[in-house]
Amino acid sequence: MAWKGKFFGALIGFLITRNVWGAVLGAVIGHMFDESAGFRFASSAYATAAAQAEAAGAPAASVSEVFFRTTFELMGHVAKSDGRVSEAEIGAARRLMAELRLGSAEINAAIACFRVGKSAGYDVDSSVEQLRAACAMRHDLLHAFMELQLRAALAGNGMSLPARMILTRVAERLGMSGLEFAHMEAALRARQQGRSGPGARQPAEKPLAACYAELDVASHVSDQEVTKAYRRQMSRHHPDKLVANGLPESMAQVAKEKTQRIQEAYEAIRAARGMR
Repeated sequence: MAWKGKFFGALIGFLITRNVWGAVLGAVIGHMFDESAGFRFASSAYATAAAQAEAAGAPAASVSEVFFRTTFELMGHVAKSDGRVSEAEIGAARRLMAELRLGSAEINAAIACFRVGKSAGYDVDSSVEQLRAACAMRHDLLHAFMELQLRAALAGNGMSLPARMILTRVAERLGMSGLEFAHMEAALRARQQGRSGPGARQPAEKPLAACYAELDVASHVSDQEVTKAYRRQMSRHHPDKLVANGLPESMAQVAKEKTQRIQEAYEAIRAARGMR
């Protein structure tokens, strides 16, 4: 019975990643090479090490690709969750592509991913797990991912029950609490209401409730807490930081707009409170 590939694959996987999942993945890859009669052990061990090194290091390019693919696949899956994809949901996805300023090749790739996500055989749990593993402890990226999903769902059919169930489960798998999910949804809904109201384009006239929601802070907190919340949000959503951590360059514009909204919300709160 062939066993060397499994043994050394597990050993190399553990040494590179320093965790049991790296060892398991290494053993699986080693098993595949054990089963391939045409490969020598030395070449299989090298291939295993290379695969594990990439998984352990999670290069920015790899994270970016997984993030992009999963973003549009999950949007397609959520859109189809109630049985059919409506024109509003297709329009929401296309508006998001326009906001991201995707090129023609990227748009085609995004549409292809959307179609994969709405197919009957799409494995949402596997895709989300790949994203979680790729992003590792980069909670800012996972937070940005969930915000994109919520934006698309709300802009489509206003978040149907099946869509809510899917996104709630995904958020939980990505380490987001139910309270965080609720706060994010409230902030996005408040922003939508602000846009629909008169004078919504003027930061100073933006409803204060929406401003507090943008900073993810309650309206009754102290001035110091407001400032802390502002700094926390700016740090979490800074475009350069997100791109450095693996956010696709094509999505940097969304992060820039987010930081601009955070800045505008903070200035509106400061003016209303008389803060210096």
